[in-house]
Amino acid sequence: MNQTIFITGGAGFIGSTLVRYFIENTEYYIINIDKLTYASSLESLRSIATHPQHQFIHTDISNSGIITELFTKYQPSAVMNLAAESHVDRSIDSPIDFINTNILGTYHLLEAALNYWKTLNRKSQAQFRFHHISTDEVFGSLGKEGLFEEYSPYRPSSPYAASKASSDHLVRAWYHTYGLPILITNCSNNYGPYQFPEKLIPLMILNGFEGKSLPIYGQGDNIRDWLYVDDHVRALHLVLDKGIPGETYNIGGYNEKTNKEVVEIICQALDELFPHSPHIPHSSLITYVVDRPGHDLRYAIDSRKITQELGWQPQENFITGLHKTITWYRDNQDWCQIVLKSYRRERLGVDRISL
Repeated sequence: MNQTIFITGGAGFIGSTLVRYFIENTEYYIINIDKLTYASSLESLRSIATHPQHQFIHTDISNSGIITELFTKYQPSAVMNLAAESHVDRSIDSPIDFINTNILGTYHLLEAALNYWKTLNRKSQAQFRFHHISTDEVFGSLGKEGLFEEYSPYRPSSPYAASKASSDHLVRAWYHTYGLPILITNCSNNYGPYQFPEKLIPLMILNGFEGKSLPIYGQGDNIRDWLYVDDHVRALHLVLDKGIPGETYNIGGYNEKTNKEVVEIICQALDELFPHSPHIPHSSLITYVVDRPGHDLRYAIDSRKITQELGWQPQENFITGLHKTITWYRDNQDWCQIVLKSYRRERLGVDRISL
């Protein structure tokens, strides 16, 4: 079997990072499948757009006919499914988009993969992998103690988390019922270059550059475990190559921070990196706004399984990763202006609720 990999959602934040990583570090031939919604951009693939190991296909994973044709044509040895709507606030405004992509899209992709897998010989079937990339948000909210483990119960709070939980269950069902060799990874909050600026860290960085308000939900005491995106894609590669079919692997950065701490650290970093900025101290830009409905208090990942079984460790701590991220956004303002054409940095997730 050849080493062709389908990466869905490969023009998004994590997906494009994964595509660039594979092109730069492996000999895999990457078929990059993305329908180019607002948070995806071919600008994120510019450095490898014409690389001989990369082929971009503009389509929706729910388009069964085209996806089936792609399986027949390219004969992949693996699928890595990162195609997803991912922003909690948008899921509050428009849950149907998340149901269509995250649940129905995953179903159609699973069916196409299963039908293709059935045509393979035994050796190729044994080598094939369907790697589904998911989130720690499926587990719901932790109290002040404890960590999410691979077998923690699912208790999703938001439409986004519920849609990802549903897709995880579908993937496991296709393994247990049909024998499709699957892998699932659940990661903590990613950050780094190329992240769409609706998410907390890039939004705070860009607003800080421009002296705009830095809004924090509630009192800022919600805790997240932060994972630098390059560390995440290295973990995904390890799981794809060495993971055991049917298994789940949690991927976390061991960087628990409250949202208030995150924004304050960003402000300190901006003060240090831009000592002549007219906005110093950047902390003066912080404001507090009405909290997100159903806002989970705390997420934290137990990554011992992937560390002990596959040898993965994060290379970046929050400070080193954040400095790299701020520097990237400073040096890539053209990318920022292009992607910001579809987003004015307004607050989302308020259309269907009363604040």
